[in-house]
Amino acid sequence: QVQLVESGGGSVQAGGSLRLSCAASGYTYSSYCMGWFRQAPGKEREGVAAIDSAGSTSYADSVKGRFTISKDNAKNTLYLQMNSLKPEDTAMYYCAADGREVGSWWLCARLGRADFGYWGQGTQVTVSS
Repeated sequence: QVQLVESGGGSVQAGGSLRLSCAASGYTYSSYCMGWFRQAPGKEREGVAAIDSAGSTSYADSVKGRFTISKDNAKNTLYLQMNSLKPEDTAMYYCAADGREVGSWWLCARLGRADFGYWGQGTQVTVSS
């Protein structure tokens, strides 16, 4: 049973920083693609950042230059460093994994919700102005 558990959310003022973590367990192999998504009230869940097994990364235009996705394979943990936070970054943030041992970068990078089979329960990020 694959489990993804997020942590690190909280409340911060605009311009501040937060680092989200996602601890993965239950894998018999490392998932090819992992990503972060977010969902604000009344809006659809959107992709924020993705990373593949080789360490290649992809970001939504709205977070480029401010957010950094990374992972520690030894700890089976995914991270999202969020700097220069804006009120519009306020959302529930979800960790996701595609669950595949091998995959394609273009699928990973496009951050399509349907391409990810495993999801965490989410961690709330609130940015005040």
